[in-house]
Amino acid sequence: MDTKEHRIHILMFPWLAHGHISPYLELAKNLSKRNLYIYFCSTPINLSSIKKQLDQKLFSSIQLVELNLPSLPKLPPHYHTTKSLPPHLMSTLKQTFDMAESSFSSLLKVLKPDLLIYDFLQPWAPIAASRENIPAILFLLNSAATCSYFYDLCRNPDVIDQFPFPSIYLNEYEYENILENFNSDSNKEKYLSCFDASYDIILIKAFTEFEAKYISYLSLQAGKEFVPVGPLIQETTSDYCNEKDQSSFMTWLNEKRHGSVVFVSFGTEYFLSKEEIEEIAYGLELSTVNFMWVIRFPAEEERCEEVDEVLPQGFLKRIGNRGMVVKNWAPQAKILAHANVGGFVSHCGWSSVMEGIYYGIPIIAMPEHLDQPVNARLVVELGVGKEVKRKKGKFKRKEVAKVVKEVMIGNEAEEVRMKAKELSEVMKKKGEKEMGVVVDKLVQISQISKKKTV
Repeated sequence: MDTKEHRIHILMFPWLAHGHISPYLELAKNLSKRNLYIYFCSTPINLSSIKKQLDQKLFSSIQLVELNLPSLPKLPPHYHTTKSLPPHLMSTLKQTFDMAESSFSSLLKVLKPDLLIYDFLQPWAPIAASRENIPAILFLLNSAATCSYFYDLCRNPDVIDQFPFPSIYLNEYEYENILENFNSDSNKEKYLSCFDASYDIILIKAFTEFEAKYISYLSLQAGKEFVPVGPLIQETTSDYCNEKDQSSFMTWLNEKRHGSVVFVSFGTEYFLSKEEIEEIAYGLELSTVNFMWVIRFPAEEERCEEVDEVLPQGFLKRIGNRGMVVKNWAPQAKILAHANVGGFVSHCGWSSVMEGIYYGIPIIAMPEHLDQPVNARLVVELGVGKEVKRKKGKFKRKEVAKVVKEVMIGNEAEEVRMKAKELSEVMKKKGEKEMGVVVDKLVQISQISKKKTV
């Protein structure tokens, strides 16, 4: 099993978003370390960013494979990614992605992988694989709680209030937001068909110790075995930015007391409105807690917008050295790993939740849309954080300040901190175990498939 010719070859095919590509790449790294050969397929613009964080000496078993989408006048190749994509072009990107089915089929014929691991936004991918007798396995990037909730929502939205786990719910504002994404039969069919097309098992970015009951319920819902891959935390050493760029963050953090800083970040692909920025700013100011806040702008605005222009007048002067506000990017993993960070204001994207728990940092949940509200409820259920509740669909400064203080200061804060550290230790101790099961399952499926085709 030491040569490329004798290893199992897997084609990995994520959706074109950074939040999908990153965990797919972490899974690819883990599988390649276990002697599996990986073809990693995406558009050239996405692969160019991967090259920066993929050491070919360490990961020579990962081969990047370009998928070229049709080039449309309003969607040139540099927009073949969700990163910095103007929101009004998202539907065009999805349509263009679907138009690449024939190109993807050609790649399958050339590469002849033993297995395909695909995302839930391309139900045509497993169909193309079946034509070549290649087993296809769905890899889901949401929490098991979210996947099971959404699965019930697709099957019968009228009975969603009967979801068997009462700690997981959506309020009216969130429910209407979610229905917009499932407002047509075609969207529901796309989601469910990806489940149905998966070969016997479905991989999920979940951790058994946290979500055992939801994983079991999913298996009953879909009639397939759900296999958790673990947290897939990106190593801090692969956070691609040189030390000089990171020194300002670390210098500021080093000056603070142990656990006294709350890190504020809403992910790479969600942009706060001016109203939300204002309420969060006043909330942080009222909390009196030290904070580091990353504010991001869409690509078309980032050159002309500066953080002081969107913040309340005089805010930066009033908070002084108590807060650090940065534009567009910060080394999140390195910051969360720093001893002086004691809280994480997060939109509750699933990767961010997993990262917060991994580093033992309590979460102040401020979910925005999609799976984030369900993830926020799971954070509260696990006891590793508290949620900032909306009032009439909006975040309010006093509620932001209240929850930040509850998580960072006092008796309640100590309880949350202890639970976050406890689950962090469990994750670090047992995370590798689940990857071993994943590899065994993939090898088994590959061997069964080869016997059938002989």
